[in-house]
Amino acid sequence: MHHPVPSTAQRPLIHHTGFWYFPVAFIARLPFAMMTVGVLALVVSVRGSVALGGLTSAAVGIGVVIAGPVLGDLADRFGQSRVLVPTGLANGILLALFPVVVGSPAADSLVLASAVAIGLTGPQTAAMSRSRVMALIGARIEADRRERTFSRAMAYESAADETAFVIGPFVVGVLAAVVAPWAPIVAAAALSFVFVTAFALHPTGRVVPVASERGTMAPARELLRPRMLMLVAAVFGVGAFFGSTLTSLTAFMEARGAPEAGALLYGVMGVGSAVLALAVAVLPARFSLRWRLVAFAILLFASAGAYSVGGSVLTVTVVLCLMGIGVGPSLVTLFSLAGHRAPAGRAATTMTLLASALTLAQALSSAVTGAVAERASVESAMLIPAGAALLVLAMAAVNLVHARRWDAVGPSSIG
Repeated sequence: MHHPVPSTAQRPLIHHTGFWYFPVAFIARLPFAMMTVGVLALVVSVRGSVALGGLTSAAVGIGVVIAGPVLGDLADRFGQSRVLVPTGLANGILLALFPVVVGSPAADSLVLASAVAIGLTGPQTAAMSRSRVMALIGARIEADRRERTFSRAMAYESAADETAFVIGPFVVGVLAAVVAPWAPIVAAAALSFVFVTAFALHPTGRVVPVASERGTMAPARELLRPRMLMLVAAVFGVGAFFGSTLTSLTAFMEARGAPEAGALLYGVMGVGSAVLALAVAVLPARFSLRWRLVAFAILLFASAGAYSVGGSVLTVTVVLCLMGIGVGPSLVTLFSLAGHRAPAGRAATTMTLLASALTLAQALSSAVTGAVAERASVESAMLIPAGAALLVLAMAAVNLVHARRWDAVGPSSIG
């Protein structure tokens, strides 16, 4: 750096990341967002079994959940590039081979094993990006601007996640329809090779101190404190909300003869959610994180209650817009709290733990909601998002009671 420290510390975050960082980090999220849907579409198309497709998609999710915290811990210890380069390349190879396995006479068990391997090597780009940004803010931004910069950065990261999870399935649908069912998986493999590697090797990766450069690294048991477990449970609730809403919405539209419209309507909620996630950055600092979580969780629960009553397609569409207003800001607030509470030296582990909870909940709730819609009724399935929202609200209430005590102890990853 040729500038004196004060003038550099006053510059915006993008000065420290470089212009290309955010576009690369965003595109590097897409393989992850395309994997579960792409695998499902390919297996259903080639093997002709919806049940096997659902199992294969869940197998990817299980792999992601098992590997997530492990990859986060390795990144905290040895540096992100050492972990992300090999996992990104392995993921690209496995994705590229998957259409061959599905199209071959191989047993269903081999298809499922391949799906688990894809999940195990799923590049945790979003979690790694959050921990990089947190480290940059702590190291390069002056103290009086950190809180505001951190709030904006977490708002952007959550909006980027949600946008990727709206765009990913959309890209899968277009490629499968226009080219062939294998095209989305091959495209995800190419993105993993190029953009995950570019993200892994980006200079910002060197800003996060590895274990050998830090004084102390908090023991893993610090992640099991109530103040952290409450966040994991709440994020699990948000994931369950996402999964049950998409599945029940698909069932609702299928009953009306247009199942493919379910994904489009879900996109309405996703886009609204991403926009509102960004809007969190302009909320005043005096509207504290603990009160934000309560306010957005109440809105989420109320709109999920209205959704459960169902009614016409128009009513459901309006309610989905309201659900977006609750869910995006809830997720931003939870990740912001995690950023403040992450134990010393365990930022990547914390973020991958929350991301894994989100993924696991989406997979489980999709499976449960699908079974309820098929065996009981669509109306029963539409009650499940309200149950997920109630979990988020309960955790928000627990946090409100204990937040002052919890946040008065332990390190702040951005301070």
